[in-house]
Amino acid sequence: MAAFDYKALDAKGRQQKGVMEGDSARQVRQQLRDKGLTPLEVEPAAEKQNRAGAFRRQGGRMSAAALALITRQLSTLIQSGIPIEESLGAVSAQTESDKVRSIMLAVRSRVLEGYSLADSLSEFPNAFPELYRSTVAAGEHAGHLDLVLNRLADYTEQRQASRQKIQLAAIYPIILTFVCIGIVGFLLGYVVPDIIKVFINNGQKLPMLTEVMLTLSDWVVNYGLFVVILLVAGGFGFKYMMTKPAFRLQVHRQMLYLPFLKKMVRGTNTARFASTLSILNSSGVPLVEALRISAEVLSNQYLKQKVADASQKVREGASLYKSLEQTGYFPPMMIHMIASGEASGELGEMLERTARNQETDLQGQIATLVGLFEPFMLLFMGAVVLIIVMAIMLPILSMSNIVG
Repeated sequence: MAAFDYKALDAKGRQQKGVMEGDSARQVRQQLRDKGLTPLEVEPAAEKQNRAGAFRRQGGRMSAAALALITRQLSTLIQSGIPIEESLGAVSAQTESDKVRSIMLAVRSRVLEGYSLADSLSEFPNAFPELYRSTVAAGEHAGHLDLVLNRLADYTEQRQASRQKIQLAAIYPIILTFVCIGIVGFLLGYVVPDIIKVFINNGQKLPMLTEVMLTLSDWVVNYGLFVVILLVAGGFGFKYMMTKPAFRLQVHRQMLYLPFLKKMVRGTNTARFASTLSILNSSGVPLVEALRISAEVLSNQYLKQKVADASQKVREGASLYKSLEQTGYFPPMMIHMIASGEASGELGEMLERTARNQETDLQGQIATLVGLFEPFMLLFMGAVVLIIVMAIMLPILSMSNIVG
């Protein structure tokens, strides 16, 4: 049976969309009629998804949360002894997303045609990354697909949890920053000028701090909007330049050396690298191939280039720890643990420990940065508001002294 995407009208004339399995388009149309629907369009899911390559480039993506969920469901079903095609059908029926259901039914159709699960997943490279497909292929080859899927489920869930922690940790500082900028801008642009204007109209001589604040306020009123537009334009310009490989490579290289930022960038990338290499190695993927795939998951292009160079050295016969050590960007603890694993013949176990240590260190770095950022922003905001209040109060105190 194949998967078909359909559009149909219900009894009230409303359009319905979905995915349905059938031996042919004609059979699917009949099933729709049996349900009281009038079919408008029925076509094979794979045909629709591959049309002009649009599905793979855009619509074929799957969120990390969805991938983690279907991997866990698939792992549980296959470990229970249910055949792959039935497991895929059950997972597709369980999901509430039409896009995910369409992908899973299309994969099931390929499996029913005689293709391996890894080959079927390769039809949707944006939904199932190379790491995922290579791990499944290794599991099928070794005859331990259930165990490999269980590791993949743990890995995808851990990655999703780490991503959520990072996103949640970043939300508060971002909101706090924008609120601080908004409050300061409002005070300088609207509150300060109106209050100080009263003293100017009375012919009172303003203190130095008040004059400086008035000058700054005038600048915000006259040029604030222009600065905002300039910053937005600069942001879009930077985003455009980041699409250029040479420029992006230079930016990513500098990020590895900038104070405060370098520790976070290195920590994020090395943790991702260690986790990926661990799951691939434990699933039976050859080390050189595992290194190549692990390099692809790095977000920093310069570090990715360095890992690719290390992979080439391993291919030529060098040890893994020496090759990574020569890059100069991996933590000493990680290098020592890998060296110990290679020497003892327990590289897989050491990679797993390294991955856990790197993830723990990364979470600690994020917690520290967020913990430092919050009081810093509050102190900064308090200092700015204090200066503004002093600039307003000094003329009032001067006036009181004159009256007294």
